[in-house]
Amino acid sequence: MEAARDGTGDVAGGRAFPEDHALAWPAPLLLVLTFVSGLVDAVSFLGLGQVFVANMTGNVVFLGLAVAGVGGLSTTGPATALAAFLVGAVAAGRWPRAAVGGRLTALLVAGEAVLAAVALGCELSGAGRYAVLVPLAVGMGLQNGMVRRLDVPDLTTTVVTRTLTGLAGARGGPAAVRRAVSVTVLFLGAATGGLLYAGPGAGWALGVAVVLLVGVVAAAVRGGAGPAAG
Repeated sequence: MEAARDGTGDVAGGRAFPEDHALAWPAPLLLVLTFVSGLVDAVSFLGLGQVFVANMTGNVVFLGLAVAGVGGLSTTGPATALAAFLVGAVAAGRWPRAAVGGRLTALLVAGEAVLAAVALGCELSGAGRYAVLVPLAVGMGLQNGMVRRLDVPDLTTTVVTRTLTGLAGARGGPAAVRRAVSVTVLFLGAATGGLLYAGPGAGWALGVAVVLLVGVVAAAVRGGAGPAAG
């Protein structure tokens, strides 16, 4: 169902949300996941050969340029990231549809945290580019599949193009604030990831990502059942 907006709130995936939905659980957790997306995308782009693990739009563009033989780009990196991301997204989409939001968030983000920890271990041990890239991309696929099912407006945690478009056309109010915060948090995540990569190293950035993901799992468990996952 095409998303639409009326005077009372957002409609996303056929479900209406009040304008104050961003103040309710799990929106704060989704903002943490948005920060993590920016963090790991900074690490992957700077340290894994100009490839993203969260922003698949960028990888499709990189893959197209590589196929065209311009820009000195390889097809292997973006193709691997796309495939790994799809594995995670399919896994999240196959989860029983009766699962409630809190349990779904906790389980899938726990899986993402484990994958990020694997990537951290591979980074610290020097296991190689793809040993870090694949678990990060699978984890981001899990995250995006979960977020799609929670269906919270303007908090996709990775892609902000549509959010920016909505912000440009917004007339103020909670929805505009939600969109602005989402974009800002992704920016801050990427900036933090870049600073950590340039400073103490990629391992620190991945370590921060693991800690934040574990925090999201703990908060989701304490929060109990959130919105029903469709």
